[in-house]
Amino acid sequence: MSILTPVYDGEKYLAECIESVLTQTYQNWEYWIVNNCSTDKTLEIAQNYAKKDNRIKVVSNHHFVGAVENHNIAFGLMSSQSKYCKVVSADDWIYPECVTKLVDVAERIPSVGIVGSYSINANGVRWPGLPHDTTVFSGRQICRLYLLGKIGFFATPSTVLYRSILVKSRRSFFPGSAPHADAAACLICLQVSDFAFVHQVLSFERIHEAAMTTRIRVLDSFELYPLDFLAEFGPIFLTHEELKHRKEELLRDYYKFLALGFFNFRNKEFWNYHRRRLEHLGYPFYSIGLANAFCMKLLDLLLNPKQTIEKTVRRINPNRHKLNQKN
Repeated sequence: MSILTPVYDGEKYLAECIESVLTQTYQNWEYWIVNNCSTDKTLEIAQNYAKKDNRIKVVSNHHFVGAVENHNIAFGLMSSQSKYCKVVSADDWIYPECVTKLVDVAERIPSVGIVGSYSINANGVRWPGLPHDTTVFSGRQICRLYLLGKIGFFATPSTVLYRSILVKSRRSFFPGSAPHADAAACLICLQVSDFAFVHQVLSFERIHEAAMTTRIRVLDSFELYPLDFLAEFGPIFLTHEELKHRKEELLRDYYKFLALGFFNFRNKEFWNYHRRRLEHLGYPFYSIGLANAFCMKLLDLLLNPKQTIEKTVRRINPNRHKLNQKN
């Protein structure tokens, strides 16, 4: 069993993450911590734990790499004898029975390539929307439900267990460099394996501003990922009619998002980014869909003047709005 933690500047939470691995009821593991040229005490913390437990191995990259590449470096360090692989993000932690519960399902059902579970964060329990009375799903079924928008994302790294043979079958298990590479990896794996889900909260995922790059926040690039996935995986899992309907649905929602950008005064970088991405996917930027969405949003603002004024005030003076809320 291989447990992996790729980390960059994880000083604040890394010890808690490592402790959660050490207290697992399942103890037959190797633990690789990959330090991505951290500038804080990350390396020192990891090395101190490695001195106390020889199952913990620490590797430092010679130069800084992107988050996805750092994960792939960690995947490449797994022992050839490893049967299962578990990522624990450096700012997350797992409950003591996490690995035991996930491995138990994988051992009982050889067709399963990925085992998922609930996680909890500051907003509550992350629940993808799978039926409570079902543990095993065909990979195709899960991918179809996800692409059709029937369930949320079901397999963030800290919540799942991968069968190692699937990880080792690809040179780069997380494909590409985009932040949604973990989801793409799951959709690829589930073309040849089944998915199982343990209906228990087995991990804690920390939500904080540093978990998302500034560029992603500024550009809202996550808004385009459903269209990315549909273009790449839709023809594999969906019928022609399903693909056509879902594409129309996603584009309609996306144009509403862009129309809102006009009224939120998004900058030139934002518009250039989304125009390029749409063109790359083969969709028009200037379109009837965008014009309709803009007109509907303008009509909504005109019909709700009080709400419009309040939103404008918040954008112009957000600090004063927060102060008024406190009072």
